[in-house]
Amino acid sequence: MIEFEEYKVKLNGLKPQLETLKEGMKLAAAREEIRELEARTAADGFWNDAAAATKVQQQMKRLQDKCETYDRLVKQWDDLYTLCDMALEENDESLLPELVEDFDKFSEKLESVRLSTLLTGEYDSNNAILTLHPGAGGTEAQDWASMLYRMYTRWAERHGFKYTLMDWQDGDEAGIKSASIKIEGENAYGYLKSEHGVHRLVRISPFDASGRRQTSFAAVEVMPEITDTNEIELRDEDIKMDVFRSSGAGGQKVNKTSSAVRLTHIPTGIVVSSQVERSHFQNLENCKEMLRAKLAEIKEREHLEKISDIKGVQMKIDFGSAIRSYVFMPYTLAKDNRTGFENGNINNVMDGDIDGFINAYLSLKA
Repeated sequence: MIEFEEYKVKLNGLKPQLETLKEGMKLAAAREEIRELEARTAADGFWNDAAAATKVQQQMKRLQDKCETYDRLVKQWDDLYTLCDMALEENDESLLPELVEDFDKFSEKLESVRLSTLLTGEYDSNNAILTLHPGAGGTEAQDWASMLYRMYTRWAERHGFKYTLMDWQDGDEAGIKSASIKIEGENAYGYLKSEHGVHRLVRISPFDASGRRQTSFAAVEVMPEITDTNEIELRDEDIKMDVFRSSGAGGQKVNKTSSAVRLTHIPTGIVVSSQVERSHFQNLENCKEMLRAKLAEIKEREHLEKISDIKGVQMKIDFGSAIRSYVFMPYTLAKDNRTGFENGNINNVMDGDIDGFINAYLSLKA
């Protein structure tokens, strides 16, 4: 029964982390703000301004979720400690597998919530917009970009996040020439900004009849969704718009009409496009949303005071400096070049198991 005593020691060792987490999450202030917001929702005329009322409710829901997350952690700690005491009192070793499994889940959740307190950037709490571009290498690189697209959508599903396709351009034979997706969820940008950069693939190419090993690159841009249009102003004189006919194989992702839109931000040279929606207006709104997101991401990353400080040259991507490598042959390993974190189960990684990489990056930046 010594195992249960050891787990009691482990749990007592984690108790101070719970107290520290409570301070880091600023729960006292969160609960006070919830009370203030609840009072506002009960006031006469609250729904007269539907947009403002919706924002209040969304903020209240975020704060309530934060408090409930911490309360669940405290309850899990109490339940685990009670389980240890029960097993010791009844001399019941059969409870050990349950204890081991639940303790591991609790530890992972505690670390995940702790890392979320490190997300203090200006846009960390926002939704994220991801854009994927294959590097040189034709079909091989385009296929790699589509594999990354799948990886990030699987990651979103694992976390219960919603994702929406904003742009998609089919590859010549397989894969994609580019794609943009919006991932909606609490702190989506704060977590996913660690994925911004060049990703390197090493594998036996399925497109090479000789079965040779190939190295491919794809770039991932991660940007925060900007919901307040006044925060990132797009002046008409700074934007060039082109309307064109959608390209690619069509089907569910591409509408074969002349409704596709391309916007060029003249001061920086940034180009965005959208062709997945049926109407010109919807594609235009997608483009504006992506453009605001790109400008906001560069402003934050370059520590700039204002959007006008952004220069087009900063948007160039160097495909020779990969942030992470994914090796399928002669061994299987995904390794982050910034943190040293690695995962040998490459299939799990490609199925969206990238939290280890994200957490290692957040810890490094802490």
